[in-house]
This record gives sequence, structure tokens and C-alpha cells, in this order.
Amino acid sequence: MSYIKTQIETNTGIIIDDNKADQLLQYYDMIIEKNQVMNLTAITDFEEFVAKHFVDSLSLCRLQDIKKVLDNLQDNEKSGGSDCKLIDIGTGAGFPGVPLKIVYPELDVPLFDSLQKRLTFLDDVISKLGLKKIQTLHGRAEEFGRKLDYREKYDIVVSRAVAELTTLCELALPFCKVGGCFVSYKGGKGNEELQNAQYAIKELGGKTGSIIEYSFLALDENNGRILVEICKVKSTNPKYPRGGGKPFKTPLHIV
Repeated sequence: MSYIKTQIETNTGIIIDDNKADQLLQYYDMIIEKNQVMNLTAITDFEEFVAKHFVDSLSLCRLQDIKKVLDNLQDNEKSGGSDCKLIDIGTGAGFPGVPLKIVYPELDVPLFDSLQKRLTFLDDVISKLGLKKIQTLHGRAEEFGRKLDYREKYDIVVSRAVAELTTLCELALPFCKVGGCFVSYKGGKGNEELQNAQYAIKELGGKTGSIIEYSFLALDENNGRILVEICKVKSTNPKYPRGGGKPFKTPLHIV
């Protein structure tokens, strides 16, 4: 537990208690066990896992405007509904949504994915860790982004999904409230993808916000990462997201 706490604090400045560190450790153990029968992650070494999954997920707080919102949640915890709704698009094994939920339990967090068996595993994680105000959603983002119950309902939309930023913007920005933001976790080509996504960002009602470059201090390898923040400045045109796989087949910058 102490290693998890130290790495999170050193890399992100977030101080977590023993209970949250224990929940993260349990989550790691559950993934490693399930990984024997289901492909959840290629990263199984504990130290690498902590860096590339836990620290990376919590690096959202490197964005100062978002950190302020999350810190306020902790300072003003209420017995009723959450003040902040965050949706994780293409959550996979639960990143970044589950670590964010563990560290910021006041968040309301749906975990969205197209593969039911991953979500069944995450339902088990949620139950065993006793997490509240977190649920799984199964479907295609291009369909749910058109539904009134989900469209423009979230303060923060996050995704570590492996897809071009142009595609991710079309899938994610329809979920985002005006005044909220979409944050994409990217590797070394993030800046190039951002340049290619400029038309899509504007077309979808967004505006480029902060860009944060970072790396994992515990790893010697070249591990540059980029957080791309897209601020939602106006409602997304009702024709987006397009159906039929078009966000993947014909991204907006080449329409």
C-alpha cells in the first residue's frame, strides 16, 4: 500500500489514505487474477501497473481547473447527489474511471464500454470494493450520445481509449455539458492528433483547453504522455455523433 501512496503523491500531488490505497491494491489483484482468463491488460508487473494505470488515471488532476472541482467535492461532501458527473468512455478494464472513483468517492461515475464481459468484471469490482454512485453502461457511444438521458449531461468526459482524437471527440463531446470538458489521455503522438482534430473540435462545439505533458517518475523508459483538454463552449449539432461507424471510418477532418 505504501508504494501506491508514495507513487501517487510523488507523481500527482494527491494524498490518499490507507483505505483508498487498499482498494486500489484489491483492484490490482482482481485484474491480475481475471487477466488469466480474460485479456484486460498487457501490464502485469506491479510497479509498471501502478505507474501506467493508477498514476496515469489520476493524472487528470494535473489539469488545475479539474483538480479544483474535485478538491471542492472532497471539501463539501454532501449526503445527497453528486455535484460532479464524470463519464468514462471506452473504459476497458476500468481506467481511468475506477481509480478516479476510489480517490474521489463523491464523483458520480458511469463506466461505458461496448464489451459486456469487461463490464461484468467491473460490476464485480464495484461490488467487492463497496463503491457507490458508480455503474456500468453497455453500448456504442455513437448511439448513447444521441439519447436524451446521456446527451450533454456530464461535467467531465474522459477516455483512455485507443482511437484517433478526431474520432474520440465525435464520440465524447456529445456527452459533455456546455461549460464542461472532455479529456483524452494520449501518448507521444497526442500533439499531432490534436492538430488533425481542430476542425472536428470546432464543429462539435469544443475549444482546445489545456495541454499537459508528463511522464512516470518511477520508470526509466521513454513514457511521455499527454492530456488533451477540450472545453465544451456550445451545444453539439444534433447530427453528431454520426452512426454506422462513421466516426471511425470517415473522421470529421476528412469528410
